[in-house]
Amino acid sequence: MKKIILFTFFAGLANAQAPAGYYNAANGLSGAALKTALSTIITNGHQDKGYNGLWTAFKTTDIDKDYENDGSILDIYSEKPGGPDPYKYMPGTNQCGTYSTEGNCYNREHVIPQSLFSEASPMVADINFIRATDGKVNGMRSNYPYGKVGSATFTSKNGSKLGNSSSSGYSGVVFEPIDEFKGDVARMIFYFVTRYQSKLSSFSSGNMLGSSAFPGLQTWELNVLLAWHNQDPVSQAEIKRNNASYSYQGNRNPFIDNPGYVNQIWGSSPNTGGGTTTPTNPTNPGTGCVNEAFETIPADNASYTTRSWSNSGISWTATDARTDQTINTRAITVRNGSLTSGSSANGIGSLTITTQLKFSGSNGTFDVKVNGTSVGTIPYSTTAATTTINNINISGNVVVSLVNNSTSNRVAIDDLKWSCYSGSASRQVQNIAAGAATNTFKISPNPITNQEIVVKGDLQNVKKAEIYNLQGKVMQTIDQPFRNGNSIRTQNLGQGVYILKLDNTTMQFLVK
Repeated sequence: MKKIILFTFFAGLANAQAPAGYYNAANGLSGAALKTALSTIITNGHQDKGYNGLWTAFKTTDIDKDYENDGSILDIYSEKPGGPDPYKYMPGTNQCGTYSTEGNCYNREHVIPQSLFSEASPMVADINFIRATDGKVNGMRSNYPYGKVGSATFTSKNGSKLGNSSSSGYSGVVFEPIDEFKGDVARMIFYFVTRYQSKLSSFSSGNMLGSSAFPGLQTWELNVLLAWHNQDPVSQAEIKRNNASYSYQGNRNPFIDNPGYVNQIWGSSPNTGGGTTTPTNPTNPGTGCVNEAFETIPADNASYTTRSWSNSGISWTATDARTDQTINTRAITVRNGSLTSGSSANGIGSLTITTQLKFSGSNGTFDVKVNGTSVGTIPYSTTAATTTINNINISGNVVVSLVNNSTSNRVAIDDLKWSCYSGSASRQVQNIAAGAATNTFKISPNPITNQEIVVKGDLQNVKKAEIYNLQGKVMQTIDQPFRNGNSIRTQNLGQGVYILKLDNTTMQFLVK
């Protein structure tokens, strides 16, 4: 029987982390600012070893130490985690070469197709998003983006598929790896659009990349990858590869070292069509609070001026705006301006909006501000897309504004809605890897060790603790959890991100 080495909590945990201080410049940041800080960090120290150097790199980065553990190439397109692999390659002896069928040879698979950046350096030789894979399957994947396949036209011997997309927002041909490696693929793509964010405007999109530094991906693809990242947590094999890549090339994938960076930068979408449902906050699902469909805006007019209207007790003002464009029936279109609500008394939990770039222009973003403070960004492109910002979580009276970051792009806005929020906790950035606190509580260390959650803070009056997974399922409930100390023993939680709820306060923690 195949030997499968499951995720471990103790041995080698220190090796899963970057050198001390490696990510210090990213501390306390979120959203686009965090992405930019990480881009600087992983650009510094990056050594371009050249395209042919990848064959050398694979001898340390892509060796199977976690499945067969036999020194063969770990190929995400042929590896079968639950049984014998259909074929195997030994490093250096089975390089392509030519191929006609699976099992002939392995070659260099650019998870971001090299045609999108014209085979230019240093991208073409960056080990952090290039894998050793079967030549035939690599060829079948071609330059297609990754997504959820509906009806497959090709299936590899380990179950990787090619076919028409069933992912929301895209109907073209996509490639879907097996579940075991979906998170691996997502985190490599997140690395690429972070490391090379300043170059994205010069790359082709391939129906996956965005043209702006943030968010860096087309909305449909981002939603797929967020789902895959949360569905398939970082594995020990990824950690080992990240360390080997760092030894070879001098930079790291931050989304393997600190998986929490993903949701800190991009948030998560409630229904991505990527094969799973991404995280919602089980303690604050919220109820419908504001729902603006823009059906009562002023009469159709192509000129740009200030537009004002009211609906369901909420007043709205759009500056430098026209009223004659549509997405889902009527929409408001903003150029060098903003859309601002009147005051709403019931707070805001999560916000959802549909956008579309009209006429000419380039992809861009709106800044979303609540009471004048930025809480995230909304991307737009020529394809109508719906985006959700989760866990804004601001109580009391709120004024919501969307500010166009371009002075010339004409962007239609439709179906804007947000849930109410009546909780006592205000919005804050949660750094899972660093063990960020919510309110007066803090989990430390985070990631947790020995299946034990140690909590610091005023715990005397906590009546109940609940542990949820990211799909909202209750994993464990403990009454009077701190009557005998400041720790909670968990019940064999698998690797991943979880939510600890202490009465009305929530925190995220990581199990590795």
